[in-house]
Amino acid sequence: MTVQTLETLPSTMRAVRCVGPEDYRLQELPVPAPGPNEVLIRLDACGICASDVKCFIGAPLFWGDQYRKPYVQAPVTAGHELIGTVVALGEGAAEKYGLALGDRAISEQIVPCWECRYCRMGKYWLCSVNDIYGFHQYTQGGMADYMLFPARALNYRVPRGLPIEKAALIEPLACSMHAVERARIEFGDVVVIAGAGTLGLGMVSCARLKNPGALVVLDHFDNRLEVARNLGADVVINASREDACARVLEMTDGYGCDVYIEATGHPEAVNQGLRMIRKAGNFVEFSVMKEPTTTDWTIIGDSKELNIYGAHLGPGCYPRVIDYLHRGLLNVDGIVTHELSLERYLEGFQMVMSGSGSIKVLLKP
Repeated sequence: MTVQTLETLPSTMRAVRCVGPEDYRLQELPVPAPGPNEVLIRLDACGICASDVKCFIGAPLFWGDQYRKPYVQAPVTAGHELIGTVVALGEGAAEKYGLALGDRAISEQIVPCWECRYCRMGKYWLCSVNDIYGFHQYTQGGMADYMLFPARALNYRVPRGLPIEKAALIEPLACSMHAVERARIEFGDVVVIAGAGTLGLGMVSCARLKNPGALVVLDHFDNRLEVARNLGADVVINASREDACARVLEMTDGYGCDVYIEATGHPEAVNQGLRMIRKAGNFVEFSVMKEPTTTDWTIIGDSKELNIYGAHLGPGCYPRVIDYLHRGLLNVDGIVTHELSLERYLEGFQMVMSGSGSIKVLLKP
């Protein structure tokens, strides 16, 4: 078997290992060797996602409860918001992905099985196996010095001219773009995006390209709302100080917004959206919740006949996000607030958990 290498690789590497809730450890592991159609990258950066934090604190979605089985296959190297440089290519990988040694590259966060019903339908992002980097044994994550893109992965070349802090946002931006596409925004729509974290701010940038009638952003932190305004929000509302629902109803002559995208991860934001959206409006649920959410389903059906859309991952969006970022069409200024060394991973998790002084925190090996 022929393996192409860019440089002499070390035998071991550092990796942030998810062992259990609130039990993450920086450990020394062997550097993986790529097999056929596999790609080895040296990590340039890996973002800390809100879902990483929910996994860290022990949310039932990841660790299971009486209603569900555990999703995390611990111990596993954490991280899925990654960007890196190709340092080794297994046999056939260069031809399969159009990658060369020294290229900057990214892999979609899900590695499909290509065999289940959803994969065979073309809906690979809904794969039954659901191997997502940083949570399963087959898909070890990017909070490390090196990581492997498995043979089933979807990999893309990223232009070298794109700064690392922008390239590291490709994964969350792909999710944001997919959510905005699911919203079916029309000219003149009043669009509300609840949550101005990394994903919500990416949605602001994507939704701005749709030219809605008014783009409204809700959050509890003024620093995030200021970034949202700079990215194109027409109206920003601090929901901790103002009745956001009353403000939106006032803006729309009492009818409510046309589109509501929930990107906070807080159950109350779901109910808030149901109150402020108009009849027959489009409601997009994006967040990974740390706990089940209870709501009045009568509003969805009998009261308002709403269109409810889920949004999962970023299918088909990676090439467009890479292109739009490279051409300067997607504004991401102000989203990355902190860059930390790999050893400071716990500090980074605490920053994301508090939410008040940071937006996107990157770990850089």
